[in-house]
Amino acid sequence: MADPTGFLKVRERELPMDRPVAVRLLDWSEVHAHRPGEPGDLEVLTRQAGRCMDCGVPFCHNGCPLGNLIPDWNDLAWRGQWADASERLHATNNFPEFTGRICPAPCESSCVLGINQPPVTIKNVEVTIVDEAFARGFVVPLIPDRLTGQTVAVVGSGPAGLAAAQQLTRAGHTVAVYERADRVGGLLRYGIPEFKLEKRHVDRRIAQMEAEGTVFRTGVDVGVDISGRELRDRYDAVLLAVGSTTARDLVVPGRELGGILQAMAFLPAANRVAVGDVVAGQVTATDKDVVIIGGGDTGADCLGTSLRQGARSVVQLEIMPHPPTARPEAQPWPIYPMLYRVASAHEEGGERMYAVSTQEFRGDDEGNVRALQLVEVAMVDGRFEPVPGTEHEIPAQLVLLALGFTGPEQGPLLHQLEVELGPRGAVARADDFATSVPGVFVAGDAGRGQSLVVWAIAEGRAAAAAVDTYLTGGTELPAPVTATTMSLRP
Repeated sequence: MADPTGFLKVRERELPMDRPVAVRLLDWSEVHAHRPGEPGDLEVLTRQAGRCMDCGVPFCHNGCPLGNLIPDWNDLAWRGQWADASERLHATNNFPEFTGRICPAPCESSCVLGINQPPVTIKNVEVTIVDEAFARGFVVPLIPDRLTGQTVAVVGSGPAGLAAAQQLTRAGHTVAVYERADRVGGLLRYGIPEFKLEKRHVDRRIAQMEAEGTVFRTGVDVGVDISGRELRDRYDAVLLAVGSTTARDLVVPGRELGGILQAMAFLPAANRVAVGDVVAGQVTATDKDVVIIGGGDTGADCLGTSLRQGARSVVQLEIMPHPPTARPEAQPWPIYPMLYRVASAHEEGGERMYAVSTQEFRGDDEGNVRALQLVEVAMVDGRFEPVPGTEHEIPAQLVLLALGFTGPEQGPLLHQLEVELGPRGAVARADDFATSVPGVFVAGDAGRGQSLVVWAIAEGRAAAAAVDTYLTGGTELPAPVTATTMSLRP
């Protein structure tokens, strides 16, 4: 284990200093300055890794759907054995540089130390290990010893698709990943802002996968440029990892006004511009009063992006009441608690309003939104009811809807493949990720519904094991979850 008395000597969480708000709002670089080899950062990391108690029953394993070997790599990081730490980290996670940056860390909520102390900074230990591993040259392509002669098409290049593709390639199958966008990465590329995940991290992992033999076909809209039937005829197995991209809308009077956008009509353009692309007709928050409807991670991404674009004001709305700051009795350890959380974007500015609902969008003479009519709400018999006399108006020239997603797009691909859908619109599947169509599998949000990056990677790994079994009759690939496994977080 790490320092046997570390949790007694160091009782507080420590994290490396973020870049100052005034500085980071001037660019799109990552808020968290992870600097491999920086002595000060490694000293903080060593102290925190040393707090890990190597519990008899490490609940952090259960909190993470990947089953990450957290006490193992905490100990190795504490000892400075970076190559071994990287090996143990990658044994269960294809992309720890992604989860270490953008996962909400349910493992930390399950940390046994968290019963009566702040939990170990698992997420920071994770990202430090992988950044050190890349910097020291420990992350190299793992080329299969032999090829099976079997071919697999993976549709979608988000974290689920990438994890499955890498596992199947390493198992010796010939894998092609189809992506309709111009670059690989899915929501990692165009949904998550640069200030949370610099795309160089995605690019270097793609380079590793290409060296291993995975083929990427970008700019191909499967179902349009190539039909589902052609894909099945061409490949021995097909894995759908198309995500859950149908955005939930808000149908209230005035929804047709100009200046009201879905978050995913706003963020991708900003992400492209952040890496030097030119986007014709881009809608920006510059010099506007911005209202973001939705209090989750996507809303926070819109907030940070709007502030960097120079918004005059930003208000983020949430229909739920203000969350508690301490773990509620109804959500005891090790359950992931619904707490008041402050993302890096919330540190940078803007206002958050809770327990409010939008009644109407109000427009100007040119047909563009100018204000929102809001009302406070209270829970009555399980439903949100308006509180009389609390109606008020706030200005807005740009409204961003960040209300989540309802399932995969019901486009030509799913119809061509004739896969069955579940009651909520996701692709129906068996425990082994198989759809109703032989040889067609589904992983990630397309089958599970909107979830976390760590669940996408876990499902990608498990689906790869299922595909390998289908093709060869058995598998040595790990399967950390089944398709019916439910997250501790809704």
